[in-house]
This record gives sequence, structure tokens and C-alpha cells, in this order.
Amino acid sequence: MVTKMSDNRIGLRGDRGAVLGAMMLATGLIAIDSTIIATAVPSVVADIGGFHEFPWLFSIYLLAQAVSVPVYGKLNDMFGRKPVILFGIALFLLGSIFCGLAWNIWVLIAFRVVQGLGAGAIQPTTITIVGDLYSMEERSKVQGYVASVWGISSVVGPTLGGVFSEYVSWRWIFFVNVPLCLLAAWMIMRKFHEKPERARPVIDYTGSALLTGGLTLLILGVLEGGQAWGWASPAGVTILGTGTVLLVAFGFVERTAAQPVLPLWMFRRRLLVTSGQLAVGVGAILMGLSSYVPTYAQQVLGAGPLVAGLALAALTLGWPISASQAGRVYLRFGFRTCALIGTSLVLLGSSLLLLLGQHSGVLEVAAFCLIIGLGMGLTAAPTLIAAQSSVGWAERGVVTANNIFLRSLGSALGVAVFGAVANAVLGSGEVTAAGLTTAVHRIFLGIVIVAAVMVVLAALLPAVSRADDRSGRRRPSDLGANTP
Repeated sequence: MVTKMSDNRIGLRGDRGAVLGAMMLATGLIAIDSTIIATAVPSVVADIGGFHEFPWLFSIYLLAQAVSVPVYGKLNDMFGRKPVILFGIALFLLGSIFCGLAWNIWVLIAFRVVQGLGAGAIQPTTITIVGDLYSMEERSKVQGYVASVWGISSVVGPTLGGVFSEYVSWRWIFFVNVPLCLLAAWMIMRKFHEKPERARPVIDYTGSALLTGGLTLLILGVLEGGQAWGWASPAGVTILGTGTVLLVAFGFVERTAAQPVLPLWMFRRRLLVTSGQLAVGVGAILMGLSSYVPTYAQQVLGAGPLVAGLALAALTLGWPISASQAGRVYLRFGFRTCALIGTSLVLLGSSLLLLLGQHSGVLEVAAFCLIIGLGMGLTAAPTLIAAQSSVGWAERGVVTANNIFLRSLGSALGVAVFGAVANAVLGSGEVTAAGLTTAVHRIFLGIVIVAAVMVVLAALLPAVSRADDRSGRRRPSDLGANTP
């Protein structure tokens, strides 16, 4: 349990404000990293090669993050938040240093795994800590502070990526993380204090291994299926089949585990299931756009890395703008209405992307991405807050981690599927503007389909009458219609 704070102020002043500032800085590590590399891809490829392998820079990072998040979430509830987030920052620091020193694309990809493992600890833990500190009503205001980190990063990240790529070296997109990691760790060690309710730890090693192995094989199979091997080839069938078997075995193990790494009761609560499915869609759309919008803007529309980055920044700028106002919407009209408005905006913006072609303007790309970002801000944070508000302290870490895990899984699968679509269109020959336009148009069509499914899911989101308070207590009415 977080040590009791001496005041109830919501801003950056006071006891809670100092911890909130530390969480914002830690979140900034992930936020900047999610946007800074996208604009540097052409520079990275020009230096160390590997155009057809560049989707791995995103997907392997997301894979490592996705498979580690559930484990970190459980460790949060068992050992407390502080040691987990400090460990994550240390891993992220180590990965960043070696990414900056990489001498070929495969070495860079390998160290992106280390970064992903660090991000897997940082992202859910910061969100969980904010959930510990503030009630639902308070979080409707506090999320404006947290969202501002993504807004600033949406401008700073692509700008730094473009500046480093054009005027210094792409390697500095990783080295810039070093002082940020050190400062974040220092602030957390100094400002954040907690007294977790420690019990005798029982770590679900078997479940963790089965979950990690199964997800790794499934995502690997999707990534390389149709490229390194055929879908129906012995290698393809073996990898996907083995991954499926491991996940089935994981389900059986979790039924009897004393402290399951991913409790199966979460999949029986309608609120948690629906919010998790929405998180998958959010992740898929976000990374699909982040992976290909900058490349499309540069290689088809002729924009420089800096301008291409700013076009993508419209997406991550619209997100915090609407997220900062989402609290007003869901406190007055409910989480379902808020999510319906958000997903409808995502669908509108995604549909407009289909109008883009070889002669479109960068401002059009930015405007459509802005609409999608505004929709994301009304969808992602409110549905996560709804999920957090349905449980107490002892379950909040694993519930938050599950939502982040599903978003990361959606991102990894989205990059894999969209990458397979792009490679199928482009083939192994020279990449032309016409070919890239066709590939990106098909990716946009896939994004529209995902957005349409999200609208349906938002309509199915159950009502949440009231949230938990900061003491960790919860009421049965908070848990959704299908609570066992």
C-alpha cells in the first residue's frame, strides 16, 4: 500500500504531486521512445541496412513488452510498485545504451528486446501507482497531467528523431534516454515511498514460462509467416501449433496455481474483457500508423524526416488533448458513452485515410491523424480507468498490467499483420512510390476494419456506477454485470 499522503491536492504540489511528477517523467521514457524511432527508420536503414527487417524494430520491442507485462503486474501486487519500476528503468537504460552502439540491424533488434523488457515494467507500474494515489473522480483531473506527457512527447519525440537523423546521428535517439532514465530513477527513489502488504511470495514460474513461450511463438509465427516460411510449411505449422498448445497448457495451469500470473477471473468479468478487447484495437491502430505514416510521408510525399515526424505527431498530440477532457465526459455521461464517442472519431479519421494517394499533402495526413488521436484519447484512458476502478489495491496491478499487455499484444500483432501486408505488396524488389502507396492504402483499409470493430465493442461496454476509493475498498456494484 502506498504510504499515506498528508494532503489531498491534485496538482504537482504537495506529497502526491511529487510522486505524480516522478511518474510523468518515467512515462516520458516510454512516450518519447514510441515516437522518436519512427522518423529515424530511413536513416537507420541507410546506415546499417535492413529495410525489410525494420518492422522488427517495432514488433520485437512490443513482443518483449507484451510478454513481460503480466509478470510485472503480478510482481507489483506481490512486492510493491517501487522495486518493479526501478528494475524496469535499469533495463531500459541498458537497452538504450547498447541500441545506440549497434553495428547492424540484427544487433539493434536484439537490444530492442532489452528495451522492451524494461518498458514492460515501467508502463503498467506508473499507471498502477497513479491508480493507487487517486480516486476515480480525482483521476479524471490527474489524467490531464499524465496525458500532457504524451502531448509533449508527440512533438519532442518526432522532432528529436528528425533532428538527430538529419544533423547528428540516429544513434542519439537512444543515447538521449540515458539522462532521462537516471533522473527518473533518482526522483522515484527520493519521492516515492510505500509499504506493500507483503505476504509469503508464491511466484507462478510455470505459468509465466508457458505464457511467455506461447505468446512469443504465436507472434513470431505471424511476423514471419509467408516471408521466412510458408503458412502451411512444416516450420509455420510447428511454430503456430506449438504456441497454441503452450497457451492452452497455460490456461490449465492457471486454474490450479496458488498465485496465477494472469488470473482467469479477469476473463469472466464483462467490463475487464471488453476494455481489454478495446485495448487490443488501440494498440493495433496506433502502431500500424506509427510504423508506416512517416515512411509514406517521406518516400511517397517527399517530406523530410522532421516534417514526416510532425505529421505523425498530430496523432499523439490529439490523444492527450481529448484525454485531458475525457473525465468530464465519463463523469457526466458514463464510460460507455465516452468510449462510443471516441471510437466513432477513430473510425471517421481512419476512413478519411483511404482518401490519401501519391499526390496528397502532408497537412491532410496530419489532419486525419489528429482526428484519430482525439478519438483515442476518449477511448484508451477512460476504459482503463473503468477497469482499474472495479478492483482494489491487491488486484489493481494485475488488472492494469492485463490491459497494457493486451494493448501491447495488439500493437505487436498489428505491426506483424500490417508488415506482412506491406511485404506481400512490395515483394523483395525495389520499393517504388506507387507500390508503397498501394501497400499503405491496404494497411489503412485494415485500420478501418479494426476501428469499426472497436465501435461495436464500445457499445457493449457495461456501466460502472462508482469507483473504488484510495483505501483500496471496492463495492460489488463496481464489478460489472458478469462478476462471479
